[in-house]
Amino acid sequence: MIVIGIDPGVARLGYGVIQVDKGVPTPLCYGCIQTKAGRRQAERLLAIYTEITALLTKYSPDFLAIEKLFFTKNVTSAMSVSEVRGVILLAAEQHNIPVEEYTPNQIKQAITGSGRADKEQMQEMIKRLLHLDEVPKPDDAADGLSIALCHIHIMR
Repeated sequence: MIVIGIDPGVARLGYGVIQVDKGVPTPLCYGCIQTKAGRRQAERLLAIYTEITALLTKYSPDFLAIEKLFFTKNVTSAMSVSEVRGVILLAAEQHNIPVEEYTPNQIKQAITGSGRADKEQMQEMIKRLLHLDEVPKPDDAADGLSIALCHIHIMR
C-alpha cells in the first residue's frame, strides 16, 4: 500500500509518500512544493496541480491523506488554502485515488499519542517511526509524512 500525505498551503505545500510492506512503513519521497509570492493565484494553483499530478502519476498511491483546514482568524488565508485543497482533491479524483481528511489533533494523536504534541515532538517521532537519520526538512515535508503516517496508523 502506498499513501501520500499532504499538508496544503499556497506558498509551501508539504508532501510525503510512504509505502507499507508487511506492516513496515518506508518513505519513498518527501518534500515541499513552493510557489512564488506576487504571482496570480491561478498561476500558483496551476503549479501546485501540475506537481501534485506528477507525484500521483509517478507513485500511484492507494490513498491520499490531507490535513483538514482549521482557521479561526485569517479568512483570506483560509480561502486561498481552500482553493489549494480543491486542486488537490481534483487531481486525486482524476487519478481515482480515495481521499481521507484528518484534523491536526487526529494527526498528533496518531503519531505521538497526544493531541497536544508540539512540532518538535512530531518531527522526532516521524524520524523514529520511519527510521530516518535526521528530521525531514523543511517542516512542511515532515508534516506531509506525518499526515500519511496518520492514515496508515488509522487504517490498521
